[in-house]
Amino acid sequence: MHVLFVCTGNICRSPTGERLARAYAAEAGVSGFTASSAGTRAMVGHPIEPTAARVLAGLGGDPTEFQARRMTTALASDADLILTMTESQRDKVLAMAPARLKRTFTLREAARLGSLADAATVEDLAAARPRFRAAEPEDVMDPMGKEENVFHEIGLEIADLLGPLLSRLRFGER
Repeated sequence: MHVLFVCTGNICRSPTGERLARAYAAEAGVSGFTASSAGTRAMVGHPIEPTAARVLAGLGGDPTEFQARRMTTALASDADLILTMTESQRDKVLAMAPARLKRTFTLREAARLGSLADAATVEDLAAARPRFRAAEPEDVMDPMGKEENVFHEIGLEIADLLGPLLSRLRFGER
């Protein structure tokens, strides 16, 4: 399974998701799992934002050797699951790659659907979407320009949503 995480600049939230997913897969001894990230308006070539990097390291992820990249149709086409940080980013991904609708969710949406529908596959998440509509936006806030404690809150939120979701989906194992 390949999971693609998407945010705006690809220097805070999406690399946090990517690197935490990799750490969780390694910790669980899962083989055949990969994760990457991109930004809808990426700061191409930039490393993870320093505060986000410290938070990520504190959560068990590796922030080293990261370079931001821009979201492309090819990246969307190669992913088994696309997790965006906001509904707007989800819409931008789907504008580029409309055929990926059943594989594209906000992180918060996927976590909610996974729990409510007891989803074990990406297909289960897609099937649950029309049955369990959200009452409010399912966005993970952008910490850029905020205090360090906000970066910590966002990092914890991503970890809290991602860990159970990937465990539920068994990292793509059948």
